[in-house]
Amino acid sequence: MKQGGLIIAGLVLLFSLFIAPLAAQSRSVNYETYIVDDFDDPDASEWAWFAAGSKFVTDGYPVLKYFDGMPNAIRVMQTKEDTGYKFLGLEVKFDRKGDNWVDIVPTEKDTGGDIVRKEIPFKGRISRLDLWVWGASYAYDFEVLVRDCNGRVHTIPFGLVNHEGWKNMSVAIPTSINQRSSYLNGIQSLTFVAFRLRTRPTERVDSFYIFFDQFKALTDTYMPSYDGFDLVGSDFSDAKNESSQQGAGK
Repeated sequence: MKQGGLIIAGLVLLFSLFIAPLAAQSRSVNYETYIVDDFDDPDASEWAWFAAGSKFVTDGYPVLKYFDGMPNAIRVMQTKEDTGYKFLGLEVKFDRKGDNWVDIVPTEKDTGGDIVRKEIPFKGRISRLDLWVWGASYAYDFEVLVRDCNGRVHTIPFGLVNHEGWKNMSVAIPTSINQRSSYLNGIQSLTFVAFRLRTRPTERVDSFYIFFDQFKALTDTYMPSYDGFDLVGSDFSDAKNESSQQGAGK
């Protein structure tokens, strides 16, 4: 009996050693970093940035403005001429201390020409977001808002912006946030909703400005291949319109 048990244990071990490489192969990844927005050419961008403050924001604020230049830490890595680089600046004031906040959101024009909020779809499965942030030693919390594939909005903290000058801030996307629907015709990406700055209750709020540059994402762009993957997202709108017209003519 003891010898038989050893044989079974050996077979189980051999089976596990054979299966483990196959399981690893099925979890292929293809990591790459891409720039979501470098803020260099706002006129050519698919979206425009807009800022909105909470209840006690001072009249005339917040204010967004583009400035020429970039952080010195990334300037040395540029290969093209040192012209045309920009970064985004925000100035905001509040009338009283407390739980104040300001959101920086992407917008676009709808078919009627009105400015509406836009959510930016990320590419692939996002692991990390990073952004260059210029701070002025204010104890403000910096957060990013994202929407998962089920429509729920999550707030992820970047951390305090109480540093001096430019700093590369990053945040890992929790694995608990669903980025891909289990259904092939469901939403298959995470979307960016907004950046949010939130004041600490005891921090001064009468004068504050901050700058942003090089918003990037680390993503896994691996796409599993299967027979018929090209049918995902098929458009039935024309057939639907024809069916509606036929139904109306009866």
